[in-house]
Amino acid sequence: MEDKPAATSQEQATRATLDRFNDAFNRHDTEALAGLLTEDTVFEDTSPAPDGRRVEGKQAVVEFWRAWFERNADARFEAEEIIVSGNRATVLWIYHKKRNGQPWHLRGVDVFTVKDGKVAAKLAYVKG
Repeated sequence: MEDKPAATSQEQATRATLDRFNDAFNRHDTEALAGLLTEDTVFEDTSPAPDGRRVEGKQAVVEFWRAWFERNADARFEAEEIIVSGNRATVLWIYHKKRNGQPWHLRGVDVFTVKDGKVAAKLAYVKG
């Protein structure tokens, strides 16, 4: 079996930022999220099809998520796998919530760019 190379300090910092981001996201804590975003951050939502919606700038992204959390109070993201390379990361996730009173889920991927300990981009993609 081949040894896995040790993570660089940049990769460790990227992973730490993602862990803080994912924790704040699952708590629906927009203030904590705001502190983890660059001023020029970019978020690409998975809808509307086919290309999603692009939201630019910290304030616009925070407002998008604040409204989204209000509409999706039980939403929770479970990271299946996080792959970090330098200041970039890919997160395979499962989005859990209830629909019509029944458990429901959706699988997808986020592609992150982290700069100076903050999220500069979160590009979201879904299966199906």
